[in-house]
Amino acid sequence: MEEHRYRGNGETRAWEGPSALGARRADARTVAAALEVLAGRSRRGLLGRLIPFLGPAFVASVAYMDPGNFATNIQAGARYGYLLLWVVLASNLMAMLVQYLSAKLGMATGRNLAQLCRDQFPCPVVWGMWAVAEVVAMATDLAEFVGAAVALNLLFHIPLPLAGLVTGLITFTILQIEQAGFRPLEMVIMLFVAVIGLSYLAELFLIRPDPARIAQHIFIPRFSDTESVLLASGILGATVMPHVIFLHSALTQNRIPIADVERKRRLLRMERIDVVIAMGIAGLINAAIMIAAAAAFHFAGLPEIGTLEEAYRTLIPLLGPLAGVLFAVALLASGLSSSVVGTMAGQEIMQGFLHRRIPVGVRRLVTMLPSMVVLGMGWDPTRSLVISQVVLSFGLPFALVPLILFTAREDLMGPLRNRPLTTALAGLVATLVIGLNLFLLYRLLHGSPV
Repeated sequence: MEEHRYRGNGETRAWEGPSALGARRADARTVAAALEVLAGRSRRGLLGRLIPFLGPAFVASVAYMDPGNFATNIQAGARYGYLLLWVVLASNLMAMLVQYLSAKLGMATGRNLAQLCRDQFPCPVVWGMWAVAEVVAMATDLAEFVGAAVALNLLFHIPLPLAGLVTGLITFTILQIEQAGFRPLEMVIMLFVAVIGLSYLAELFLIRPDPARIAQHIFIPRFSDTESVLLASGILGATVMPHVIFLHSALTQNRIPIADVERKRRLLRMERIDVVIAMGIAGLINAAIMIAAAAAFHFAGLPEIGTLEEAYRTLIPLLGPLAGVLFAVALLASGLSSSVVGTMAGQEIMQGFLHRRIPVGVRRLVTMLPSMVVLGMGWDPTRSLVISQVVLSFGLPFALVPLILFTAREDLMGPLRNRPLTTALAGLVATLVIGLNLFLLYRLLHGSPV
């Protein structure tokens, strides 16, 4: 087994090898093109210089436009129109900061978040964190798996249990692309993001919302009643997904292998651009979902639209069959891509915490079981999405807090450690998001709807 070394706790320590993603065959052309740019030798235009670095944040961004986001934004738009658009903007800015720190951690240390947790914390703590992270990954997979199955049911009238099996088969097939290297899978995920974005762009063209009314609400924080405050808390509280905090650090870990500090700084700037573009697109898609729901349902006097199936069936008589198809296609792309990302995150979590791997097919079958139970028992899919978000709230501190602590440490990050202001802002975001998750959990446990 090849020995690798890194700095930790003030001493040089050995570790067992690269992550599951880092061990796979890299795209030689992408790496070569990136190294040329970092060395200042590339003669390509601005876009050509940027392309080799785009990808990791797009994979992570899928978690911010998963079926759970669809359900929340549809409910907010149907009930309150454009009122909570500013919440989408605020939550997106928070997500950019968190995912940037995760990308920086993997790039600067050559380690991912789960590996660093294993190295830095006592063994009982590591086992506990691993257990929580695995439950979070399965809860995430439940939401995404159920969302894709609902989309297949809406598009092709496949019974939900069978649609669940089809979803599992498609997801497993997509995951096999990863064996060819990191770039092909990144491109597939980016294609899914493009499908979601184009579907909602076409949806907005059909709906033709009022730009002036949208502009009134996107930058000015406002509420109308206590329920709007609760729904805003739900949007903000579900902003940061624990599994992609772990995953993003693995995606950037040794993706472009460099040791020179100055080139690492240049690479970090490129990672920042990747995050801003990818998370910006995710934010625009979330805003489009809310705008479409507001224009189609709220201003049509249908504020009680609360489930994915209701949204689909209501769109058809209001705007025609194409609107329903576009909605279902976007939901399917969201569910499939986020299910792939969830499985990838689960692999990294297990290997990082325990240095153990299981075949991706076995993992796919195991994580399918809760989803198949939900679909087979006929439980409400949208309600299942809400419950999965509650489970996610338990795991959030176990990802956010170590991320902030590690990225602020000079012995781990070297000259790329956080500035005090960055750490302070990240701490504020973590406090706000964790607090909102706990608030929502309290409301749910006391019988209040989300």
